[in-house]
Amino acid sequence: MAVEPEIHPTAIVYPGTKLGEGVRVLEHAVVGKQPALSPRSTAKRDPLEPTEIGDGTIVSTGAVVFAGAKVGARVILGDQSCVRERVSVGDDVVIGRGSLVENDTTIGAMTKIQAEAYITAYSTLEEHVFIAPCVVTTNDNFMGRTERRHELIKGPTIRRGARIGGGAILLPGIEIGEEAYVGAGAVVTKDVEPRMLVVGNPARVMRGVLEDELLENQ
Repeated sequence: MAVEPEIHPTAIVYPGTKLGEGVRVLEHAVVGKQPALSPRSTAKRDPLEPTEIGDGTIVSTGAVVFAGAKVGARVILGDQSCVRERVSVGDDVVIGRGSLVENDTTIGAMTKIQAEAYITAYSTLEEHVFIAPCVVTTNDNFMGRTERRHELIKGPTIRRGARIGGGAILLPGIEIGEEAYVGAGAVVTKDVEPRMLVVGNPARVMRGVLEDELLENQ
């Protein structure tokens, strides 16, 4: 028997939003919100499709999911988290309390983003990625200056199974290789090879990732 979505009386779900079976939208959450963009924003202004929330997903207290977002099944959107327009979130993802996922970002299945992380626009996170608390990703080397930035703006690409330690900072456009490990507080200024552990500011290779930590051995 189908389980109807549960929407708390204080939550706002905008018309046209598609909620799967067993979805729960908790206190003061907002789903399907249209963005209000600055005239100088680099975000696209195309009409947005309705928000889609997959079966069994929980939109926790105070969370906001914008129009055009597509969220998979059994996802947890933590209290006060925010998922912007045209974001795609795979199944069984966790987005922790207060974390922000900016527009035009893709998050693969089974990825975990812990509290207060910032995932910038135009980023790609593949499956089984781990993002520790307070990680910061960036996408604009010009920090709002020059017209060149519009064609070069790009967030990081974080490949399958990579892990990013607490408080790390990733510079625009870099690639973190499959199953790589970025230590806490590292500032990553260039690509990281697969299965390498990097630490420091700027981040440098310390050693390879241990075999017993690889996904294939879990």
